[in-house]
Amino acid sequence: MDEMRPSSGAAAHLGLASIFPPGLQAIYGESRRLYPDQANPLQVTAIVKYWLGGPDPLDYISMYRNVGCPGQDIPEHWHYVSLGLSDLYGDNRVHEFTGQEGPSGFGFELTFRLKREAGETAPPTWPAELMQGLARYVFQSENTFCSGDHISWHSPLDNSESRIQHMLLTEDPQMLPVQTPFGHVSFLQIVGVCTEELQAAQQWNGQGILDLLRGVHIAGGPWLITDMRRGETIFDIDPHMQQERVDKGIETDGSNLSGVSAKCAWDDLSRPPEDEDDSRSICIGSQPRRLSDKDTEQIREALRKGLEINSKSVLPPISSQRHSHDRPQSRKNSLESESSAAIVPHELVRTRQLESVHLKFNQESGTLLPLCLRGRLLHGRHFTYKSINGDTAITFVSTGVEGAFATEEHPYAAHGPWLQILLTEEFVEQMLADIQDLSTREVSKLPKEYSWPDKKLKISVLPDTVFDSPLQ
Repeated sequence: MDEMRPSSGAAAHLGLASIFPPGLQAIYGESRRLYPDQANPLQVTAIVKYWLGGPDPLDYISMYRNVGCPGQDIPEHWHYVSLGLSDLYGDNRVHEFTGQEGPSGFGFELTFRLKREAGETAPPTWPAELMQGLARYVFQSENTFCSGDHISWHSPLDNSESRIQHMLLTEDPQMLPVQTPFGHVSFLQIVGVCTEELQAAQQWNGQGILDLLRGVHIAGGPWLITDMRRGETIFDIDPHMQQERVDKGIETDGSNLSGVSAKCAWDDLSRPPEDEDDSRSICIGSQPRRLSDKDTEQIREALRKGLEINSKSVLPPISSQRHSHDRPQSRKNSLESESSAAIVPHELVRTRQLESVHLKFNQESGTLLPLCLRGRLLHGRHFTYKSINGDTAITFVSTGVEGAFATEEHPYAAHGPWLQILLTEEFVEQMLADIQDLSTREVSKLPKEYSWPDKKLKISVLPDTVFDSPLQ
C-alpha cells in the first residue's frame, strides 16, 4: 500500500467551488449536512493517486467525530467516509462516464463507524487501510457491494487480538444517497462482526443478522457502530437467538449465500485418468483446464443473482458473444483469470454428461454443504463452490433452477472445469441425514468419506494440504 497521511480536508477548496470536482462537491455537501461544524475534516490521502499509478483506489477517506445520540443510547464514535469508488471528476481518469441517470462510478462509497475510546482525541487511521483493501477488491474484480453482503476477512480488522474479524454491509443510517452530475451515489456502511455472526449471516442472510445486531446495544445498536473491544457475540448475549431467530429464518427463508471461494476439486469417475480426451477439471498429474471468459461470467452472474430472493432461481445462459464490451475494462489485473480463454476456445469445449463423480472439499468448505443443501437447494436455488487454486467450479442446482446444463436425466454435467450437479429434493434429504456430522465446525479427524453408490456420487472432506499440492 502506498504511504498515506492525514491531510486538512476540503476547506482550502471551498472557495473554489467553480473548479472543484463536482463529484467531490456532492459527497462533501452530504457530509457537511451531517457535520456543519466540521467543514475541514481530517483525511487520509494516498500520496500517489490511483489515476497516477498509485496502488490505492480511494483518493481520500474523511474522518468525522460523531457525538452519537444519547437519547437513543448511541455512543460517540468516529465516522469514516470514502471518496473514490464513485466518479469524482467526470473526465474518465478513473471511471467511465455513462450519464447522469445511472450509477456514478461503481455507484457507492463506503463508510465505517468506530466507537470512540475514552480519552481518544484523534481518529485511528487503520479503518482507512481497511477501506482501501475493500476498494481494491471492487476495482480488481469489478464486483460491486450491496446492503446485506458479508465479507470474510479472517483477521482482526485492526490487526489486534479482537474477535471482530469479518464484515457485513448495510446502508449508512445517516448519509442519504446523492445525485451528482456523473450519476447517483449511495453510502454503504461497513459493520464489524465476530466469526459466529458471519457464519449465521452465511447460513441465513446478512439483513437478518444486521437486524439482530441493531437490537443489541453492545453489538452495534441502531447505528451499527463497531466496537473492536466487544468480546461477546449476539449469541453469547442471548443464547436463544440462534434457534429462535436464525434457525427459524433459514427454515422459512432459506439462505442468501449463493456461493463461496473454496478449496475444492472434482474427479470424473466415469473415465480412466489416462484418457487424454477427458475434459474433467481435476486430474492428478496433469494441469486442469481453465474456465473460459464466458463460463467465468456466467458463474459470476449466478453468484450475483443468487443474492436476490426470486420466485424462481435462474442460471444466466452462456452468451455467444463476449461480455468484455458490456463493461469497462478492469484497471488492474482481474481476480479472474484473464488468460482463461487462451487454453481451450469456448466453442470447442462441449458440455459432457458424466456417469459418476467424486467431489473433494477442505474442512471449511465441507462444513458449508449442509447450508448448500438445506438453505439453498431445498428452497429451489443453486450454490457454487469456486476454487481458489484454479478455475475449477462446482455448482449444485435444484430441479427448480432454470438455465442449468445438468438435468434430471443427466444430473452430472461438465463444461470444461465447471461441474454442475442436479439433486432432487428426495436425494437432498438423504444427503442431509448422511452428512449431519458436518454441521458442526469443530475440528474433526480427516479425511471424511461419504458415498451414495446408487447415485454414483462420492464426497471427500480432506486436509488443506491436499489442495496446496501443485498437482491439485
